[in-house]
Amino acid sequence: MENRRPGLERPGNDLQMSVTEMNGDDTLARLAKVIESRKGGDPDKSYVARLFHKGHDAILKKIGEEATEVVMACKDGERPKIVGEVADLWFHCLLALNAYGLAPADVLAELARREGLSGLEEFAARKSQQRDKDGS
Repeated sequence: MENRRPGLERPGNDLQMSVTEMNGDDTLARLAKVIESRKGGDPDKSYVARLFHKGHDAILKKIGEEATEVVMACKDGERPKIVGEVADLWFHCLLALNAYGLAPADVLAELARREGLSGLEEFAARKSQQRDKDGS
């Protein structure tokens, strides 16, 4: 069965969305609010409540499964499938953030902090901070 998601039925199969078409910060914040509102609900009626009811390990297991599905979709090279699987992974990561008392804004702030750094510089800075923290 093919994933049908808004935004994927675009002319020329162009999956790129401009900032004016979608604000990711707002979408993630709205989704985080929905997760918060459903996590204590009836596990028989809400997927979110069911995963929270099963505990952190169930959420973490789903993240592992979804990450594997992202890899497989990428290997298949089907762009709509990749987008769908990444959306599933992000959703389950939002569940994990909530479970550990974090919000999408925390991740977005970290990404903003890293913006403009080369990946190698950022990695070296993290390693240095970890060494300082460990007392090495």
